[in-house]
Amino acid sequence: MSKPLHHIGVVGAGAMGAGIAQVAAQAGCAVTVTDVSEAALAKGHAGVSAALQAAHTKGKLAAGEAQAILARISWSVALEDHAHAQLLIEAIVEEAEPKRALFLRLQDIAPHAVMASNTSSLSITALAQGLAAPKRFAGFHFFNPAPLMKLVEVVRGSATDPAVTACLLETAKAWGKHAVLVRDVPGFIVNRVARPFYSEGWRALEEGVASPEAIDAALRLGGGFRMGPLELGDLIGHDVNYAVACSIHAAYFGRTRFVPALGQARLIASGRLGRKTGAGVYGPDGAPPVSYPEKDGHEGVPVRLIMGDGRSAATHAADRQTPVFLKDWAQPTCPILIGAVSQPGHSALTGAPAKPVLLLQDRPGGLVLRTWLQLANAAADAVRDQVASPADIDAAMCFGLNYPMGPLAWAQAYGPEHAVAALNHIAAETGDSHYTPSETLQRAALTGAPLTGDPHA
Repeated sequence: MSKPLHHIGVVGAGAMGAGIAQVAAQAGCAVTVTDVSEAALAKGHAGVSAALQAAHTKGKLAAGEAQAILARISWSVALEDHAHAQLLIEAIVEEAEPKRALFLRLQDIAPHAVMASNTSSLSITALAQGLAAPKRFAGFHFFNPAPLMKLVEVVRGSATDPAVTACLLETAKAWGKHAVLVRDVPGFIVNRVARPFYSEGWRALEEGVASPEAIDAALRLGGGFRMGPLELGDLIGHDVNYAVACSIHAAYFGRTRFVPALGQARLIASGRLGRKTGAGVYGPDGAPPVSYPEKDGHEGVPVRLIMGDGRSAATHAADRQTPVFLKDWAQPTCPILIGAVSQPGHSALTGAPAKPVLLLQDRPGGLVLRTWLQLANAAADAVRDQVASPADIDAAMCFGLNYPMGPLAWAQAYGPEHAVAALNHIAAETGDSHYTPSETLQRAALTGAPLTGDPHA
């Protein structure tokens, strides 16, 4: 069963279902898409057709290839048309009961098929309850938009046959995807490990560290992320993002590296859900540009430039008996200097590069460093809990969310011993146990054992 599967059934013609169908058909598979709605089928067909035509226009598909791919997809309202499927992928509403009811019907229609759910949050073990052959059931989680995003999370439930997950891994690979094997835990890899990215952004906003646009700019330019957490929330939809945060927090009985953000809850209560309502953290035009001081921070009361290590600028200044500018962590290509001063008005940087300065409110760990440290903490917890291999955890964050590097690779480059020390400094100054370093990070710091492999290998 470890060979790729070629006769594919997809239930649900929405954006995800149609996208998965396109991926399979582009890989040469025969695909049947079903939906209860003729309108949804027509919209799905039109969306795939437009995407393929756009690929042809950009020179990514040869003449006639788009039509050949489209011809490999059939669209139907009859579930019975899946009778000869080798693999059935469910991509319907993200609710457990409708999914369970669907799989009970599908097992009678195609009793020998592998069945998989594209769920992003529901338990695979729970969805398999009542099936005659739960060993042939697994998670097959694509990321939106499926034709463009490289990652697929293959999730093994408690009864899933290892031969089935091996087959799904091979199938995803044959479809041009980077597949990772995941244990069935709330949030799988990506939705679990990514939570601190959002929660740290919201916490910084609630603490008045900077304006929303400055927070997002710091994490884009300094952290290397494609989008900042607040603008990304606007894109995803704050109702969706917050629901995932609450679901995962509840599933772990509150024992996580984050708590859902009160500021985000207030935003939702006001009806500002993001781009889909025309307003969220920002208006319909998105984040405005960030204004930097006209002067580059090299004039005024002299201060000493200090690299951040988890302690606040005020703590460093007290230790050194001199005003300091505490530099936040930033990637080498960052065009600005991000950090905080120990006292307002102290801004002349001794020995600093001549860059525009993005000045943040002083706090333990800064903004960019604190965010990366908590992502590393969450990834290290996932290693401890055997959610996936360290390399697969990093690969999932790179290929599923376009992170510039995996959190474990970041911690390895930063130095596990430095990460542990910085997290202990943040936990001590904030009094917040969420920043206590993971046992995995502490072990790496003590033994010198590497945290991860290369996610791009």
